[in-house]
Amino acid sequence: MCKIKLIVFDFDGTLCDTQRNIVTTLKATINELKLPAKTDEECISIIGLPLNECFRQLFPDLDGYTIQMCADTYRRIFAETLANIKPSPFPHVISTIKLLKQHGYILTIASSRSHASLVELTQTMGIYDDFELLLGADDVDKAKPDPYPVLKTLKMTGFTPQQALIVGDMPVDILMGNRAGATTIGVTYGNGSVSILKEAGANHIINSFNEILHLIDS
Repeated sequence: MCKIKLIVFDFDGTLCDTQRNIVTTLKATINELKLPAKTDEECISIIGLPLNECFRQLFPDLDGYTIQMCADTYRRIFAETLANIKPSPFPHVISTIKLLKQHGYILTIASSRSHASLVELTQTMGIYDDFELLLGADDVDKAKPDPYPVLKTLKMTGFTPQQALIVGDMPVDILMGNRAGATTIGVTYGNGSVSILKEAGANHIINSFNEILHLIDS
């Protein structure tokens, strides 16, 4: 890999371990609204999608009004859950982000969570100032797996697809990057498996976040 100048990270399952928060919140939302119960595996499978789309995937027969009610309830419960369940960065994330920044790479995030939530969580992790740009679901016209978040990032930072590296844990991240013409890395320690990352077409797959350093220097 060569000429990489820009690295675009997913957040949930890539930088921060929020799986317990998300699954707990999804189940609490479903219970409060008296919807049919879902398993942990079903909840994990939709992580990475925009919130409304998560509920559409889980409950295809729900109308738009109820989907929005689900999303609003989820946001309220997630904020409450944060008080008791503190998400933490995956191993080597903080130190590697600092090294990448020190080496001159432009770092950004493209996530399906809200912009305000990204700000709050990256500030809590102590890495907010290391990112040039944070794109949440409310910052883009089209969500993953559409290439729009990457294309918008490229436009705002002035780089080409060939200079960009997209890092994520779910197929939507890999598809987004591939469709934008960028290089993609799938991480195996988050919510996605090796098989689905390969099926999505990841150019590289890593088992630990700091392996990014070896790839970009190779």
